Amino acid sequence: MPAHITAVDVEPDWYEPYAISQALRAGDTVYVSGQAGIDHEGGTVSEDFEDQMRQAVANLEYVLAAAGGTLRDLVKVTIMVTDMAHLDTITKLRRELFAKPYPADTLMQVAALASPEWKVEIDGVAVLAGDRSA
Repeated sequence: MPAHITAVDVEPDWYEPYAISQALRAGDTVYVSGQAGIDHEGGTVSEDFEDQMRQAVANLEYVLAAAGGTLRDLVKVTIMVTDMAHLDTITKLRRELFAKPYPADTLMQVAALASPEWKVEIDGVAVLAGDRSA
């Protein structure tokens, strides 16, 4: 990997067994891998969509913190769901969990996620202030 791209260390790293970086930092930009509604041991937190989305955002926040950032540093998220019927819940949680100006967003319904019990996965791109260290 080029020297200007570094992995963001997260402990525990629930994606390490799958050869996935939680996030990569290139300069002031952090690219966070898709986060699902799983706990830090990799277990799905609930069958409930809202619980899973809250946990996915909490995981996104946890990884960003390891990079020296916060949810406010997000400029783009991609939200993948297995059922678009949750649109009202997604909108409610975006308003609750993210702040204005809200990050740019792509929302899509997918046939399946990596685990059959997952209902949502969220990845993100954040831009950090230049004086922060990873």
